[in-house]
Amino acid sequence: EVQLVESGGGLVQAGGSLTLSCAASGFTFKDAAIGWFRRAPGKEREGLSCISGSDGSRYIGDSVKGRFNISSDDAKNTVYLQMNSLKPEDTAIYYCAAQFYPACTSWHLTGATYSSWGQGTQVTVSS
Repeated sequence: EVQLVESGGGLVQAGGSLTLSCAASGFTFKDAAIGWFRRAPGKEREGLSCISGSDGSRYIGDSVKGRFNISSDDAKNTVYLQMNSLKPEDTAIYYCAAQFYPACTSWHLTGATYSSWGQGTQVTVSS
């Protein structure tokens, strides 16, 4: 059974940092890509970043480039989203998702190719 479990969300002041974790199980990570997405109240889902399990290639979306970074620990089947210089507009529910082929480009961050999703973790940034 495929499972994706996010953790690490919480309340942080503007300018602060958080690191989200996505623990994946039930599939072979090297044959997949993991993406991070968020949905803010009243807004559409936004793709933030992805990482390929086959070669570690990664993409960071323009809206968070320079502030967010994605990494993975293949031994732990865990993908991380390091978020720095957080802003109130980063407040959202953050989700990780799995795409069962290892490509990672801006196009893939539309989310349409991701078929398994975690339950999400809330990030709240106070001003």
